[in-house]
Amino acid sequence: MQLWLPSFWLQLSTVRPRVQTSRVSSSGWRRCQVLLHELGLDEPLVTPLRERFLQPLMGLLYPDCGGAWLDSHRAFVVKYAPGQDRELGCHYDNAELTLNVALGKAFTGGSLYFGGLFQAPAALMQPLEVEHVVGQGVLHRGGQLHGARALCTGERWNLVIWLRASAVRNRLCPMCCRKPDLVDDEGFSDGFTREEPPMVDVCALT
Repeated sequence: MQLWLPSFWLQLSTVRPRVQTSRVSSSGWRRCQVLLHELGLDEPLVTPLRERFLQPLMGLLYPDCGGAWLDSHRAFVVKYAPGQDRELGCHYDNAELTLNVALGKAFTGGSLYFGGLFQAPAALMQPLEVEHVVGQGVLHRGGQLHGARALCTGERWNLVIWLRASAVRNRLCPMCCRKPDLVDDEGFSDGFTREEPPMVDVCALT
């Protein structure tokens, strides 16, 4: 999936906050991570991308995961480099759907690998590997097991957008597979809502 010109993503990958932060992800791996809403890029960039382009496409590709009802997101940029984090272990995302875009810079290695849904036994018996291409994105279900192979050379920056549909997660938390017990928070938070959204068939193993 081509997302604008590579030169645009290379410019975006040079935007950094004054203080470079390191955060702990839900998969337990520690890596450089910058939240786009902290850079003021959520409303002018990510929200229009979700509402105008990704939601219509996801409604066609992933109707059973609430693709047509995406109403929130979490967007961040992660960095892999020698001497820092070079790989990411197998995990699944706190999202109904995920978009992963390679921003650059020059690198070798670090391909993505995919298995089945995390609820399935032996979901990584025959993983599928996908090479990163700068300026192109990979779409997948958030509950699909995946990870990143070790970076060989260079430096890789990726834009990751967790796409969320409250119509799905209000019924079943994607992380624990239970009905969520909600606590009030600000912003999109984890994508749950107290209002009753339109009903949609949740993902099911076949």
